[in-house]
Amino acid sequence: MTLFKNRYRIESARLPSWNYGGSGWYFITICTHKRLHFFGQIIDGTVHLSAMGEIVAEEWQKTSQIRPNVILDEWVIMPNHFHGIIGIHNQPPVETFRRNVSTNEPKLQPNSLGAIVGQFKSICTKRIRAAGFSEFGWQTRFYDRIIRDESELNRIHRYIRNNPSNWKADRHHSKARDSIR
Repeated sequence: MTLFKNRYRIESARLPSWNYGGSGWYFITICTHKRLHFFGQIIDGTVHLSAMGEIVAEEWQKTSQIRPNVILDEWVIMPNHFHGIIGIHNQPPVETFRRNVSTNEPKLQPNSLGAIVGQFKSICTKRIRAAGFSEFGWQTRFYDRIIRDESELNRIHRYIRNNPSNWKADRHHSKARDSIR
């Protein structure tokens, strides 16, 4: 672990050599804070979204409408997490000369995977809390996997489609944490 501003920080899970601001396909998972079941229930292998889950669905679908560089593929909202496949197609940046630019803090690239997920989480949180659900929150980070070929894409498609029917076997499923709303 390294120090940043005299505090220990968790190292990034991102692949160091990968340009997350460039074009690529990704499988992402975003979990709720403490994996609480905010987004609905699974009944007989079918997802039944709560009001919070409906907000997440609406905002995810808007992601590609407001960002022409984004393509949405398969996705599912589970009671305490979200899985999705997202394609990002950015033009390569134009190199420009910059003078006297000094930065010690890592900055999020516009239109990168981190920026898109961060904006999605932010707008969902604002809308959910404005709807009266002040206890809602996301985990700080998210999981991503770079999709490298068609066979991996097909395997992830199956995983997402089967996720609701496999809910009872999910390691994050718990009857003690059944639906919040």
